[in-house]
Amino acid sequence: MDLSFIIPAYNEAARIEQSLAQAREYFAPQAYTWEVVVVDDGSSDDTAAIVERHSGDGIRLLRQPHNMGKGAAVRRGMLEGRGTFRIFSDADFSTPIRETERMLKELQHHDVVIGSRAIDSSYIKKHQPWYRETMGRIFNLFVRMIAVSGIHDTQCGFKGFTAAAAEAVFSRTKIDGFSFDVEALYIARRLGLSILEMPVEWFNDERSTLNPVSDSIKMFRELLRVRALHRGFDPSPRPLGQQDKLPAA
Repeated sequence: MDLSFIIPAYNEAARIEQSLAQAREYFAPQAYTWEVVVVDDGSSDDTAAIVERHSGDGIRLLRQPHNMGKGAAVRRGMLEGRGTFRIFSDADFSTPIRETERMLKELQHHDVVIGSRAIDSSYIKKHQPWYRETMGRIFNLFVRMIAVSGIHDTQCGFKGFTAAAAEAVFSRTKIDGFSFDVEALYIARRLGLSILEMPVEWFNDERSTLNPVSDSIKMFRELLRVRALHRGFDPSPRPLGQQDKLPAA
């Protein structure tokens, strides 16, 4: 399996079917082998049932026993994915799935490639409300000060890892909430992995369930835990091999 495309999903019944159709349409003509792995995070709606109806032909459903958090869902998808490369994406495809092609090219040369809305604002096709963008910039300022310097957007929900990097990083993550991205990048840095921040197209989805106040407070609290959780970090296990390659088309 060349690519595992992982979608964490919680109460996404209104849009997951459309996203799966887009994914299947995009991946079907590709020269490489692929799977779409939807990790249902204990949804209380019909998300899991919808995905199950579409299972097969490259689509696979993993069910969490209960609502555990986006970080836990991504962790499971990354560790149970079968691909040489593993990309996770928000279920709403705010970053269009076509950006997968550019990310896979960069993963030929880097262990971790993260989508970014901050490098080139021309890639943002539909902006968030001004207060969300402001809060996002403030949060990323604290991220650079506390945990991961030099990265301008840690929260874009479109990130890719080689299989070796995914297993080395996500076998060590502990944060189940929205700040799991920061923790994953913190661990990647500690492991000495190469990280590329890549500008990607992005469209704000007004149906986002993220609460700009309460969830921002939770994310900040989680951010303060990152260093404490990994005190005494030992990067020596799980040595990484040579860079993985996609087969020639």
